[in-house]
Amino acid sequence: MASDLQTMEKALRVLPAAGAQEVSRMGALELRMHFLAENLFADGESNLYYAEGDRMVIGGIRAGKPVPLPPQRELGTRFFLERRELGAINLGAAGLIRAGGRDFRLQHLDCLYVGMGCEEIEFASEGEEAAEFYLLSCPAHRAYPTAKIQAADSVAASVGDAAHASCRTIHKYICPETVPTCQLTMGVTTLEANNVWNTWPPHTHGRRSEVYLYFNLGDGTVTHLMGRPEETRHILVRDRQAVYSPAWSVHSGAGTNRYSFVWGMAGENQDFGDVDVVAPDELR
Repeated sequence: MASDLQTMEKALRVLPAAGAQEVSRMGALELRMHFLAENLFADGESNLYYAEGDRMVIGGIRAGKPVPLPPQRELGTRFFLERRELGAINLGAAGLIRAGGRDFRLQHLDCLYVGMGCEEIEFASEGEEAAEFYLLSCPAHRAYPTAKIQAADSVAASVGDAAHASCRTIHKYICPETVPTCQLTMGVTTLEANNVWNTWPPHTHGRRSEVYLYFNLGDGTVTHLMGRPEETRHILVRDRQAVYSPAWSVHSGAGTNRYSFVWGMAGENQDFGDVDVVAPDELR
């Protein structure tokens, strides 16, 4: 049993909770330790981060042969989804998720919502090229049915403007319009050519925390803004790295080139428009 617990500890890395006042005194290394999930995708294993402040789990799986999602000691439950729900988006080649004895085939950018209580869940590729599953999980209070959302079935909206280099398309996958969940919402935003800003102007939403996973960035970087609007900090983020944003923090960024990102939220409500906009001239 001891060896099993040691394996669990290695599989889940903790992002320690930090408040706004602490963040205002942090340097780059401390900010990365508390808010950045990197090295998410490695062949044949699950890599998981636990955001201590909100109990969200951020994860990545590059699956060849089947990779299970094991229980974690930090969660204090018999199996991973005993008291949690989960969203998974496939960023790689065609893949398969087995959840509760059912097989769900996911093409590139398809999504699967898995409800609380699902004991068996594992991830695999369907061909020679690897599927890459990005995972986001949060606590749940009741079981909702597992459901697949194809990329073509997402709820899409175009926002932003060329004058601010922020033209982008938001695709809502896990949201009240598609599947019922306890608190998890999730989707993908893709920037148009020659646009680099996401979520501009920035905002906070004290009712929900949010995670951004950047992808299709190539060898470029995103300067991701976080912190209180009047005292911002930044983290340099690279391809397939995720940034955790507490409810009090802005979350916005500009890239060196076009990119996409997976966003996911959990908190008091699921109203996508419930935000507190920060005027650009208020940022410091």
